[in-house]
Amino acid sequence: MSKSKAIQDEGRAIAWVGQFVQHAGPRYMQIADFVEQALADGLLKPGDRLPPQRRLAQLLQVDLTTVTRAYDEAKRRNLLEGQGARGTYAAAPKVELAQLLDLSMNIPPPPAGVDFDDLLKQGLAQVLLRTDSGLLMNYHLGGGGQADRAAGAAWLAPMLGRVHEEQVLVCPGAQPVLAALILTLSRPGDIILAEPAVYPGLRAAAAQLGRRVQAVEVDAAGMLPDALEKACGKPRVALIYLNPTLQNPTTHTMPAARRREIARVAARCGVQIIEDDPYWLLADAPPPLAHYAPRQVNYISTLSKCLAPGLRTAFVLLSDPLRREDFMTALRSFVLMSTPLTTALATQWIHDGSAQRLLAGVREEARSRQRLAHQLLAGKAEAGGGGIHIWLPLPGYWTAHELAQAAQAEGLAVTSPEAFYAGPRPPNAIRISLGSIRDSGHLAAALRKLSQLLARR
Repeated sequence: MSKSKAIQDEGRAIAWVGQFVQHAGPRYMQIADFVEQALADGLLKPGDRLPPQRRLAQLLQVDLTTVTRAYDEAKRRNLLEGQGARGTYAAAPKVELAQLLDLSMNIPPPPAGVDFDDLLKQGLAQVLLRTDSGLLMNYHLGGGGQADRAAGAAWLAPMLGRVHEEQVLVCPGAQPVLAALILTLSRPGDIILAEPAVYPGLRAAAAQLGRRVQAVEVDAAGMLPDALEKACGKPRVALIYLNPTLQNPTTHTMPAARRREIARVAARCGVQIIEDDPYWLLADAPPPLAHYAPRQVNYISTLSKCLAPGLRTAFVLLSDPLRREDFMTALRSFVLMSTPLTTALATQWIHDGSAQRLLAGVREEARSRQRLAHQLLAGKAEAGGGGIHIWLPLPGYWTAHELAQAAQAEGLAVTSPEAFYAGPRPPNAIRISLGSIRDSGHLAAALRKLSQLLARR
């Protein structure tokens, strides 16, 4: 074969490759996107052979690892298939309806412009370099070491200002913290006041522990102070539960004036507040309730909704430091300790700035997905800017239960309001989570399918 013929063949072999774009994500993801776009445009057809990884790396002037990861990502998306020594080939299309497109799980989306795999490898390498591996595999019972609590104080500073690290407790996720606070601050048969729409994990914990959740009337700004004060006057009221920023599921954020009023009512009535605040760092929100009434509010900030659920790390501030031992005893009855390795990783990321980069990427991607959802759902959804879910009121010809069933038949999972409302008549709406489908193209396909479903009578 002549040299010019070989060059022409090689040029055709990479004609599907687009131009790398700065700040458009890691290059291995861009290469996988090139493959996906080329298959959609017909530049690559099922059965076409792609260049060997080493040769493609030379042609694109990237390192071999980048191409290897790009091919692995494309295989994960079912775009390519490896045939051993014969090479790598464009795959036949898969039937998307066989896969459930999950719009029900509230997790953060993949961070824009951040190579999460590299971040994870670097973080773990630093943890193993700086920490005795024996300590990472041992018991840790005290609510976090000094470095962990210092990381927690730094993480809470944007919400609450300067926090002394000795006040911070490092715990294994928000759900066991909720249960431990209920055990510490109430007795069986007591009442927990909440808004009509409430996090299902609270209802589950209260039911298991023999407490009752009672709804307090709300308006557009959130829980009504007068209604709260009246409810606090009833026997056996022990706690108030609030998720005031990007509330799950309604996405409402309580304004500052209402937060101050609620804090004053709780103080006047002598009732403790549990402030569950997983989304504050994704929003442009007023200061938390704990800012206005630190002696009345037990504050929870988890990394699960703004960084990654697998970190299983929450930072807690108790309203009364004297309750620390009681709280830790209650917490250990559910889960003995935070996982040392993931706690150390969270601490490392916060101290070296990786957590802030990851958070910025999640915020950017979440806002992009919010815009996509509003575009494809014709602006029907309610959403607070930057959150990872939307609340979609339904047309009168659909009930939430019927739509959820129809969506399931179409390969979509959405969340009905019954999961959040204890009352007999929840609103006719569904919650749509925007982070659980990793690929934004697949998310767009799911939202289009949902929009078409909504249009059917």
